Amino acid sequence: MDKKFLVIQTAFIGDVILATGVLEKLHRFYPGAAIDFMVRKGNETLLTGHPFLRRVLVWDKKKNKYRNLLKLLHQVRRERYDAVINIQRFAATGMLTAFSNAGETVGFDKNPWSFAFSKHIPHVVNSDAQGQTLHEIERNNQLVEHLTDAVADKPKLYPSADDYTSVEQFKTQPYICVAPASVWFTKQYPKEKWISFIQKLTPWLPVYLIGAPTDRQLCDEIVQQSGHANALNLAGQLSFLQSAALLKDAQMNYVNDSAPMHLASAVNAPVTAIYCSTVNTFGFGPLSDKSFVAETRLPLDCRPCGLHGHAACPQGHFKCALTIEDEQLLEKLG
Repeated sequence: MDKKFLVIQTAFIGDVILATGVLEKLHRFYPGAAIDFMVRKGNETLLTGHPFLRRVLVWDKKKNKYRNLLKLLHQVRRERYDAVINIQRFAATGMLTAFSNAGETVGFDKNPWSFAFSKHIPHVVNSDAQGQTLHEIERNNQLVEHLTDAVADKPKLYPSADDYTSVEQFKTQPYICVAPASVWFTKQYPKEKWISFIQKLTPWLPVYLIGAPTDRQLCDEIVQQSGHANALNLAGQLSFLQSAALLKDAQMNYVNDSAPMHLASAVNAPVTAIYCSTVNTFGFGPLSDKSFVAETRLPLDCRPCGLHGHAACPQGHFKCALTIEDEQLLEKLG
């Protein structure tokens, strides 16, 4: 009898994308298995048309959060999964996992309900710039290593033919993409730095700025103030998978340590990730075959100042971002 698996990752966009490596791995070892994936409402469109998924379970956290969670718990218990693999590290999904009625429950030891799981794995993130720890996809893979093997699969998304068709109009000549925004101020390359970089690009090279609808004003300001003749603001106009389809064929994609970096990884698109306050050694870096990291060359004692970034530079100078040079980005186009 084919197995049934539930994978849970109800965190943010980048976390969901990185978790797709687990879907790849489970399908590769259990090609006949029914694999379901639970995400937070808003992230389900990342998985539209995913060929290995039977069902996407959606948790609406914004309205009737716990009532919706209990509905999902009843649904999960009825399925009697062979294994529930919880990549999320917070209590709500931990409770659901513990009471899932699954044959096996697996999660990270940081989850407050991990004591009730049949198997829990340490989740260790390096706290400084010294020494490379495991990448997040390797940490995630440890949850299914006993079911598969120790080699992590890369994340992967599946834009449809329609997604690719929708962005064909932008691919008539070589181009680059820029995703300038981030939720965290100290993870976002400053607007004036993006403007300076774009001003040094060849005027005929199309530059597509992408992002969420909330990023549209920032992208407008960058386009206008750069004066670049072929810069176009597409923020808010493309879906997740359409954005991935556009990133796929770019000469280079310039991103922050943020979700668009993981979108690029998931379609193996060339990417240059700009690290300001955070560092690649945290284990969330780009995974594309052609990928680069651009960061300050100064040995700043204050960097990294946190895993997720801050609303403002704790030191007030933001040197980790302002001392990155345009040439460090431009040379990645060669």
